[in-house]
Amino acid sequence: MALEVTGLTGGYGPVTVLRGVDFSARPGEVTCIMGRNGAGKTTLMKALMGLLPCAGRITLDGVQVSGQPAHRVPGLGLAWVPQGRRLFGPLTVAENLAIGGLLRGNRAAARARVLDMFPRLGERLGQVASTLSGGEQQMLAIGRALCLEPKVLLLDEPTEGLQPSMIQLIREAMLRLKAEGVAVVLVEQRVDAVLKMADRVAFMAHGRVEDIVEAGALTPGARQFADYVGV
Repeated sequence: MALEVTGLTGGYGPVTVLRGVDFSARPGEVTCIMGRNGAGKTTLMKALMGLLPCAGRITLDGVQVSGQPAHRVPGLGLAWVPQGRRLFGPLTVAENLAIGGLLRGNRAAARARVLDMFPRLGERLGQVASTLSGGEQQMLAIGRALCLEPKVLLLDEPTEGLQPSMIQLIREAMLRLKAEGVAVVLVEQRVDAVLKMADRVAFMAHGRVEDIVEAGALTPGARQFADYVGV
């Protein structure tokens, strides 16, 4: 089973951004979403999390997600790491992780999995989140989402502004999640990162998914990157 999106249409008030999006994300795969600014990538993330009123249908493992209030969507198995991380800055690393795990009862195994994936967080459990480096904050944002033990992890440009060593750590985490059977949906603009992580790439334009291509069939000079991303 998978996350299935059919005919998703919606936006902000009278402004329609998504125009009949059809999309799927399968367990154990990294699906990257690419497109120019304004294509609807972040709006799609928000719609999947129930944060925007939309027409169409979203299901996860056959259970309807669309139409559910936003506070219930995480309990169905979706977690989102938004662009900009949005941590609880005055709280410690441990407290941010605990907030992420509230819905699942803060299971010790879930936290242990996060700290095994990101050992640096284990060294900083008592540190205030706002004092972490940018890369450490991104690890914490991902770790907080993983404490929810999601079936589908949505990430919006997680490597933006990070140094290469941090990008590599996040890439390794994504590949580990893939091996564990999590469906990862990743908004990413870096072609090199996409080709190293993705199983499939969904190209968005004008509020639609215009093309979905197996990553193995793409090269850095592929037509789709020029047409839909402008690189």
